[in-house]
Amino acid sequence: MNQAYPLAFVIGLLSALHCIGMCGGIAGALSLSLPVTRRSQTRVLMSYLVAFNLGRVLSYALAGALFGSLGGFLLVSGHLWLHDALRWLAALVMVGAGLAIAGWLPRLEGLEKIGAPVWRLLEPWGRRLLPVDTLLKAGLYGAVWGWLPCGLVYSVLIWSLASGSMSAGAQLMLAFGLGTLPNLLLMGALAARLGSFVRQPWPRRVAGGLVLVWSVVMLARAFSA
Repeated sequence: MNQAYPLAFVIGLLSALHCIGMCGGIAGALSLSLPVTRRSQTRVLMSYLVAFNLGRVLSYALAGALFGSLGGFLLVSGHLWLHDALRWLAALVMVGAGLAIAGWLPRLEGLEKIGAPVWRLLEPWGRRLLPVDTLLKAGLYGAVWGWLPCGLVYSVLIWSLASGSMSAGAQLMLAFGLGTLPNLLLMGALAARLGSFVRQPWPRRVAGGLVLVWSVVMLARAFSA
C-alpha cells in the first residue's frame, strides 16, 4: 500500500484538532433541521449522518481525481519541471498543515481564499436542500459541504495534484475523507469525551509533529528526484 494513504487517513482523523468548531457546527445544523420525531431516534439520525458524510467524502474523492488528473497531464505532456515544483509545493503546504494542526499556525486562510469563488456558487444550492428531510437530500447536502473552503482539505488536494494520476489523487482524498468520519459520526457521551480530548494541547502537537515529519520526508524525496 502507498504510504501516503495511511498518512492522509491520519490527517483526516486528526483534522478535528483544527476545525472541530466549523465541522461540528454544520453537522449540528443538519441534525437540527430534521423533524424532532426523526432526530430523537438514534438509528434514523445516524442514517442521515452517514448519508451526509458519504456525500462529503465522495466530493473529496472527486476533487482528488480532478487534481490528480491535472498532475498526470503535466507528467505525460513533458512538463516535468512543473510537476517537480508541485511536489515541492505539496511538501511545503503539508508543513503548513502540520503547524496548523499543532496550533502554531492559526488557520490556513490563504488557501481557503482560493476556493471562495467556487463556494459562493455552490452554497446557495446547499441552502435549497434545507430542511434536510430525506436521505437523498442529506447525501446531496454533504456533497455540497465537501466543497466548503478548508485549508486542511486544500493541503491534501495540493498533495493529490502532485500524486500524478487520477486514481492516486482520488484515493488520497478518499483516505483523508474516511479519516474525518469518526469525529463526525460519534454521538452522545463519547463525542463529548472526544471533544474534551482534542482540545488539550498535547494531542494537537503530537498530530502536528507527525505531519511535519512526513513533510520532511516529502521534501527529501522532492530534493532527491
